[in-house]
Amino acid sequence: MGNPPSERVNVSAPFSNTGVDFVGLFLIKYKGQRKGTLHKVYVAIFVCMSTKAMHIEMVTDLTSKAFISTLKRFFARRDKCSTLFSDNATNFIGAQAQLKKLHNLINYPDDNLSNFLASDAIKWKFIPLVSPNFRGLWEAGVKSFKHHFRRAIGNANLTYEEFNTVIVKIEGILNSRPITEISSDINDLEALTPGHFLIGRPINTVAEPELINVSDNRLSRWQRVEKLTQHIWKRWSSDYLNHFQQRQKWQFVKNNVKPGMMVILKEDYLPKCKWALGRIIDVIPGKDGYVRVVNVRTANGTLKRPISKVCLLPVKTDN
Repeated sequence: MGNPPSERVNVSAPFSNTGVDFVGLFLIKYKGQRKGTLHKVYVAIFVCMSTKAMHIEMVTDLTSKAFISTLKRFFARRDKCSTLFSDNATNFIGAQAQLKKLHNLINYPDDNLSNFLASDAIKWKFIPLVSPNFRGLWEAGVKSFKHHFRRAIGNANLTYEEFNTVIVKIEGILNSRPITEISSDINDLEALTPGHFLIGRPINTVAEPELINVSDNRLSRWQRVEKLTQHIWKRWSSDYLNHFQQRQKWQFVKNNVKPGMMVILKEDYLPKCKWALGRIIDVIPGKDGYVRVVNVRTANGTLKRPISKVCLLPVKTDN
């Protein structure tokens, strides 16, 4: 296997090298609208190549002017990037007519878009044709957004403001995910997140009442929006934690868990962007010598948990 591209491993400012992709289409309505034609919108997802931080923007149509406005909003909030990466949009060929506009926009940019990129010295690089492995980083970000968003939203017709609120909350959720430990200090219970690269600390949100099990008939419009966000948080955080517990075919014996390792506890009913982090302080092996139960020190005290409820964060090894 070859080495990762230089944009993935070299030190650079957040979003200096960015992969971009589009998701959609979605349908929204105007505020106060009960009937009538719904309006099409799309979502642009920007993924930092070095920090894996994500930025999500809503796009009203697939024209060069709308995309330039999206880039301007992105640059105003995250600073101007030096290189944009995207695929060749060949997956849009043969799709519905609206998505063919995106194919033409990316492959044959008009003067407005070309002049905008040239004036700011922004390079737009395309990955080779029929090579999805080249866009794996930002495709993973697209999947994280799209998979649970569509399932949580369903047939709900959100307004422009509600839709934009939901996708920005999802951005905060994705940028709160723990990546690895910050240090090997046993007393350090903080994990590195994309939020550290953006604001210098983990991203937190305002605590909201649990609404998942409340009937929609008893909720206001904005409470329903919060309920949708909580559904997405519950589904995505569970999938993210399962990612750390994938079991492959045992071709070799892996190292057992050890005291001092940083973990995420699988706890129910945690608020959005809140992760139960801790350090293993003691292990309780079974008769076969493999650890079955661990004692974990958290900010709220020491907890005893089975290994199935503990997710090890990736750490650098000497092997």
